[in-house]
Amino acid sequence: MKSSQQTPWYRQIAAVITRHVFLKGIGTPLFIGLFFAAYFYVLKVPVYPATVMPITWLDQMISFQPWAMPLYVSLWVYVSLPPALIATRSELYRYGLAMGGTCLAGLIVFYFWPTAVPAADIDWARHPGVEFLKNVDAAGNAFPSLHVATALFSGVWLDHLLRRFGAPRWSRLANWLWCIGIIYSTLATRQHVAVDVWAGLMLGAVAAWLSLRSHYAAPAPGRI
Repeated sequence: MKSSQQTPWYRQIAAVITRHVFLKGIGTPLFIGLFFAAYFYVLKVPVYPATVMPITWLDQMISFQPWAMPLYVSLWVYVSLPPALIATRSELYRYGLAMGGTCLAGLIVFYFWPTAVPAADIDWARHPGVEFLKNVDAAGNAFPSLHVATALFSGVWLDHLLRRFGAPRWSRLANWLWCIGIIYSTLATRQHVAVDVWAGLMLGAVAAWLSLRSHYAAPAPGRI
């Protein structure tokens, strides 16, 4: 135990990443693929008229920023990090169920209450990257923002895991800066409005707290 506690945090992470690599390598993209299938089905086949979400003072303060597009897309790398840093199958399954429940909660809201962001007075042809996003992911399925919910959920879990490994503060700060950047990008790319973001924050926070409540109550597993 003494020698394991002296193992540098980055070596602990390197060892954990190689555990259950097949399950992680297949499970994560499979989960993302199934989510996209359900997401686009609900988006393309709405059963009720869509409600246009209101503009608030925060939306007026944050102008359109095309440079935020890479941050927005980086979510799919970001959400892959927590499962990569999980050591045991049981915890991987619990994490997957919690993330799945978060996404399912959002999809249920999308199904019964379709929402959309207001049309922006922007010539998207001048911003090809953002225009491609708009064509692929139409401005629907807005409330709550699952982009925000899953980013916050992943951010809380990453912070929890980095603490477990005894990682330095700068790594945890980098994690939160990335998370905040993704959340900001949902407004800066005009994919969401502030109301969607607040709802996504609440969903992600509640889901993360529920999923980690038992972890904080039980003794932490020994380090590698």
